Amino acid sequence: MSVTGQPDGEPLKVGVGIADIMCGMYATIAILAALRHRDRTGEGQEIDLSLLDTQVAWLANEGENFLISGKVPKRLGNEHPNIVPYKRFDTSDGQVVLAAGNDGQFRRWCGFAGADELLRDERFSTNPARVRNRDALYEKMIPYFRQHSTAEWVDGLAGLGVPCGPVNDISQVFEDPQIRHREMKIDIPHHQSKSGTVPLLGNPIKMSATPPAYRQAPPTLGQHTDEILREMLELDDTELKRLRESGVIG
Repeated sequence: MSVTGQPDGEPLKVGVGIADIMCGMYATIAILAALRHRDRTGEGQEIDLSLLDTQVAWLANEGENFLISGKVPKRLGNEHPNIVPYKRFDTSDGQVVLAAGNDGQFRRWCGFAGADELLRDERFSTNPARVRNRDALYEKMIPYFRQHSTAEWVDGLAGLGVPCGPVNDISQVFEDPQIRHREMKIDIPHHQSKSGTVPLLGNPIKMSATPPAYRQAPPTLGQHTDEILREMLELDDTELKRLRESGVIG
């Protein structure tokens, strides 16, 4: 949280549960590695993971910045500690994020924007120089972005190989043609849905031989209670009825 938020604002949490999700991701990687080890040696092993360790591992470049320099990273809002320009900008009709990761991309942005003055300024000639002079550079870039629409920036810079994307709300995310093409929204049959299906997030893993299969919709509350109690506790119908009548199960 100390590195998330505006420089003059309070520390902010990330918008989704990164620690929970990524600890599961690391667990998946660890399980696969342990299975490979078992296949080679016949030996199993214990896997030890924690949410706290995951958060520390996810400090990534900011963690390394501190370990190498000894300087405590500060909140930069939507900026990047090591790359400039890397920031959100207002366009004539919305917002975009520009991520010019090298000098060539910055020069191509200047060419597209018609910002010849920035190309001639030694303060902005290299990425280290731009990092040192980020405030001065951003002040000069802001008026250029307001001269074009979001679509004009995104489409124009895409053709030049300069990373630039719109700031979409969640509705716009699922309307995006690429998201639709990649089937990141799926519909699964569901017997209790009025429409007959329930919308879900798609799996981002795409595999040619063994693609993900969507076989079951999320269960309703108590849908598998009897099935689980019969299988795991070997309860019969009489006992299930007693538990249900006494309010132990629904």
